[in-house]
Amino acid sequence: MDAVYELRRYTLHPGRRDELIELFDREFVESQEDLGASVAGTFRDLDDPDRFVWLRGFRDMAVRLRALTDFYGGPVWKANSAAANATMVDSDDVLLLRPVRPGSGPSRDGERPPVGAPAPGSVVVATVHHLAQPVGAEFRDAFEAARPVLTATGAEPLAYLETEYAVNDFPGLPVRTGEHVFVWFAADTAPERYSDGPEWTKLAALTARTERMRLSPTGRSLLR
Repeated sequence: MDAVYELRRYTLHPGRRDELIELFDREFVESQEDLGASVAGTFRDLDDPDRFVWLRGFRDMAVRLRALTDFYGGPVWKANSAAANATMVDSDDVLLLRPVRPGSGPSRDGERPPVGAPAPGSVVVATVHHLAQPVGAEFRDAFEAARPVLTATGAEPLAYLETEYAVNDFPGLPVRTGEHVFVWFAADTAPERYSDGPEWTKLAALTARTERMRLSPTGRSLLR
């Protein structure tokens, strides 16, 4: 199970998202996983046609450093970096995260669909709770109390993560600092189905700002 994740949100040049996804699916999945990373999810943002979102995991920070060093210094990235970078306006919107508790991160299990597999047609919602201070026991307990309600309304969490405060020791890939976030992924459901309950009201009271991203998994995404 991975202990460190990056939630990466790329802003792309207009009309070039599918070009990047085709390149990514073909060249950047197995080549990273062979070096110790896991590509947990890859998505189209349904509310922004020029946004590509993906989730990458590592066993720990030492594995992250080694995997990133080997990948970005290796032959696959060198052969394809110009094509990938040509699609991007910005790739620095990155949150460094960790599982809230053992087992709450995306699983590495599951069969990876092959290159060229069609998108599954499902929708995953990523909810990002921005807090004024580090995530603590009060917020974690409130979320656990809300989980049965979320599950009952069709929004069972697929994974939930919080800010990892370790120093980014691969400065070539910046991450956002000064952030306190709690991020959870669930199958698509209308938030009004659960947001009126007292459990959600308590979560909202502990949250400074909430973002919701409606994400369409690509054909090779494990998280779907």
